[in-house]
Amino acid sequence: MARVVPGFTFLFFGFLGLISIPAEAAIKNYQFDIQVKNVSRLCHAKPIVTVNGRFPGPTIYVREGDRVRINVTNHAQYNMSIHWHGLKQYRNGWADGPAYITQCPIQTGNSYTYDFNVTGQRGTLWWHAHILWLRATVHGAFVIMPKPGTPFPFPQPHQEFELLLGEWWHADVEEVVKQGTNIGLPPNMSDAHTINGKPGPLFPCSEKHTFAIEVESGKTYLLRIINAALNDELFFAIAGHNMTVVEVDAVYTKPFSTQAILIAPGQTTNVLVQANQVPGRYFMAARPYMDAPLSIDNKTAAGILQYKGIPNTFLPTLPQLPAPNDTEFALSYNKKLRSLNTPRYPANVPLKVDRNLFYTVGFGKNSCPTCLNGTKLLASLNNISFVMPQVALLQAHYFNVKGVYRVDFPDRPPIPFNYTGAPLTANLGTAIGTRISKIAFNSTVELVLQDTNLLTVESHPFHLHGYNFFVVGTGIGNFDPVKDPAKYNLVDPVERNTVGVPTGGWTAIRFRADNPGVWFLHCHLELHTSWGLKTAFVVEDGPGADQSVLPPPKDLLPC
Repeated sequence: MARVVPGFTFLFFGFLGLISIPAEAAIKNYQFDIQVKNVSRLCHAKPIVTVNGRFPGPTIYVREGDRVRINVTNHAQYNMSIHWHGLKQYRNGWADGPAYITQCPIQTGNSYTYDFNVTGQRGTLWWHAHILWLRATVHGAFVIMPKPGTPFPFPQPHQEFELLLGEWWHADVEEVVKQGTNIGLPPNMSDAHTINGKPGPLFPCSEKHTFAIEVESGKTYLLRIINAALNDELFFAIAGHNMTVVEVDAVYTKPFSTQAILIAPGQTTNVLVQANQVPGRYFMAARPYMDAPLSIDNKTAAGILQYKGIPNTFLPTLPQLPAPNDTEFALSYNKKLRSLNTPRYPANVPLKVDRNLFYTVGFGKNSCPTCLNGTKLLASLNNISFVMPQVALLQAHYFNVKGVYRVDFPDRPPIPFNYTGAPLTANLGTAIGTRISKIAFNSTVELVLQDTNLLTVESHPFHLHGYNFFVVGTGIGNFDPVKDPAKYNLVDPVERNTVGVPTGGWTAIRFRADNPGVWFLHCHLELHTSWGLKTAFVVEDGPGADQSVLPPPKDLLPC
């Protein structure tokens, strides 16, 4: 989990040993064995699904320009697929990974090779299972170093650490989900939060399950922080130490100092930390942010930042995290995130929009005769709850298989209403179906995501596969198509692949549809995704020879 940076010679603890990355672009080959392993946390052991028997899984280290080939062999009892979260996969949706969207899952005993190029990206991304709720334990970091001779646009750190923030359940996660589905209610919340798979000493039986990093006074460290939690946005802070944010979602930002960060599921944040305090032991802590009237697992995960030479008997101090419902901090923090926007790293924001989309986010209840309480919860975009197909959408698109999906997803909701007014418990007649939207190649798109008070307001981190986008505006209340665009930031908006829609508010994003294929758009709260809060864009081929979807791999999996 740690690497010494100078000279780009890296120390991969417990994974690759000491290696030196060559100067030229290379082919990086990895083998992922999906296997079940007993893991002990919170005073008892349980079997979990892992990659190579590790939790979290191994970190992928590459350079910008490398070709990556990862062979995944499934030895577990569940179907499997792996998503390389934030990798753009230009023309190559076959390597994107979401089950039944771009590929059929890898069945038990079978293998599939993800083969892709890392082009025009550098920074911290991650990978995770993209089927069922298996990403609870099947996830890891994906680190892209800049091309040789290209420095970071911030002070060179002495050392780097990856921190994956996650959740832990006492029970088998898939069984927890089944129980909730059978009842027609949300499944039980997690029992702990974790840092690199470890809850920390604030939990029982967790003294040895505490992640720690050692630092030297006067040196600067880069923390690559990833929110791998299934359902919780998280605050993160280090006692006594400010952090300088320098990158989000593998895009450099204008640096700014903060005592805490807010990071939603699916997002990554790189921060610089200076070891400039009195030598001691300091807690690093993560705790959920929730400003809606909903119950959550509000327990705090803790790791330790320890100065060299300080004994383990030295009692750590806890950081001051924002209050769990601190909306003001959340909005202020996100407003500070801005693209670097330099000649080397420009912010190419689309100024003219070809296609305007307005999607409302809502909840509803539908009749469920087999559920214990007679109803089940649904989530929808524009009042449509997405149904997963039996054939992967990209395969159906490429081979022109009829009857798998419809391309009539509406550009705006069927019934306008006061979206964030008084709570609405009435069912607006949520439709269900596999309906997606067709987008012309190279067109510019503006998508406004509007939270609603159907059953309840809540924040939603949305992830778009195959693309980065610019977050040009956000606000609380109903989006005003006349007044709000005038307040957009079209100069240096933050560029990312996962963005939070604020509770009872809206977020506007823009992107150029220059990546042909079928690309998933979904809430990255696993609970909401499983309820249908998802859809997809089918981006048409362009006229050029290099503007169409690549042919599928030879080991394309059947459904």
